[in-house]
Amino acid sequence: MEDRLNQCIDALSKHGDRPAFHIRGTYHAYHELDTAVQTVRAWIRGNVSSEEQVIGLWAEDHLWTYACILALWAEGKAYTPIAPGTPVVRCNQLITQAGIRTILVASEDVVLAGVNVVRTGQLPPTEKGPNAQRVATDALAYLLFTSGTTGQPKGVPITRSALNAFLDAFDALGFTIRPEDQVLQMFELTFDLSVMSYLVPLLYGACVHTVPKDEIKYTYIHELLEDHGITVALMVPSILNYLRPYFEEINCPALRVNLFCGEALPLDLVEAWSHRVPNARILNVYGPTEHTIFCTAYAFDRRGGNKAHNGVLSIGKPMYGTVIGILDHDGTLLPDGSEGELGLAGPQGTIGYWHDPERNATAFVKPTNSTERYYRTGDRCVMDRDGDLLYLGRTDHQVKIQGFRVELAEVEHHARQVVSPRMAVAVAVRDPLGNMELVLVVEGEPMDVPTISRALRTLVPTYMVPTRIRFRDDLPLNANGKIDRPALGEWIAMNT
Repeated sequence: MEDRLNQCIDALSKHGDRPAFHIRGTYHAYHELDTAVQTVRAWIRGNVSSEEQVIGLWAEDHLWTYACILALWAEGKAYTPIAPGTPVVRCNQLITQAGIRTILVASEDVVLAGVNVVRTGQLPPTEKGPNAQRVATDALAYLLFTSGTTGQPKGVPITRSALNAFLDAFDALGFTIRPEDQVLQMFELTFDLSVMSYLVPLLYGACVHTVPKDEIKYTYIHELLEDHGITVALMVPSILNYLRPYFEEINCPALRVNLFCGEALPLDLVEAWSHRVPNARILNVYGPTEHTIFCTAYAFDRRGGNKAHNGVLSIGKPMYGTVIGILDHDGTLLPDGSEGELGLAGPQGTIGYWHDPERNATAFVKPTNSTERYYRTGDRCVMDRDGDLLYLGRTDHQVKIQGFRVELAEVEHHARQVVSPRMAVAVAVRDPLGNMELVLVVEGEPMDVPTISRALRTLVPTYMVPTRIRFRDDLPLNANGKIDRPALGEWIAMNT
């Protein structure tokens, strides 16, 4: 398999003065990016041992941040991104779990105990170095951490071969990315959809337009789409919910490739949006972090007849290389046409959760009636006669908030520490715009809500902090004696 990562890095110098990034109103040329990559590479070669494989990355919206990723790949290293503003407790968890000794920082003053913090923007410039190293295909490309049920984040390692398999599968969708393309990168680097959004355009000499963290995301994206002629965009559906009140004012004829991922995509929403992007080919794509960015795709048809279940657009067929199976509760492969849990296999799959054999034993299964090893996604699906997948919902208490995967159990774990000895339950509900939001229901008399919120912000990322906190004398139970989450959801809706 050709290493597309090395191909991208070695080609940077060929694009010269063409814009590589547009960040906070400033364009940065490919030669500027290449110089930054070579500078970081030289520092890595002189200061990082061969045993140190995973390097921390302070995930700022900065040219040097992206240069660090490419430099690490060129030297056969992997990155673990840590978002600015991450609570210190969680930073320390990630550093400890990943075994990080070094963190690369672009511009911010960052102080973290027990690690070497390197300000890459202050490194002395260097001349062009050697070509990117030839690296084993099973070497890591990145290690991302997602929400876990016990208060400990889950580490998901992705190898270079898995990332290369994704790039091959993306090419097989039939898109042609050109040097003149303007590509949206709306995601935090802790979210794996960011990898497609910067790597694919850089492979073809296109320009990446980022969204600053301190801007109102949907308005900034609107401006980029119209004022900078974005031609390729991967987005989360919730952005459309925020933009929907302004649809009549939006006209983006330049957009030619528009992908949606990270959340269920309502059919009526994409139908309305399609009129605002008259020339775009629209695809609903799906995939968990564990299967490298996305791995199924469904093409939206402007003429109608689109497949949907409960108003949610189909997630389509598996992309090149991915094998899917519908599994029952004990991991047995079910016959065609059955409803069950979606299993994913193939070269895009992770090698397993980071140093977590217990979780691996339950998350991955090799059915007796199959030769494949499947990752159990927790998503309930059914495949129709044409081979298209319809999304039916979750099998567990995991939800998507702003595209991020959140385990309600982790929110509850930290919330109960804050309100102890009281009981606290996290519930996901739809806000007035149709987006998912977290509501925390605490048992007993009212407490000071700002105090609870402030305490949670020291423990979890902002997207995991409930937007509303409610109090009840008692929590409803179902017939099995468990917390009745649907009843709580109804109660929240009635008391909004």
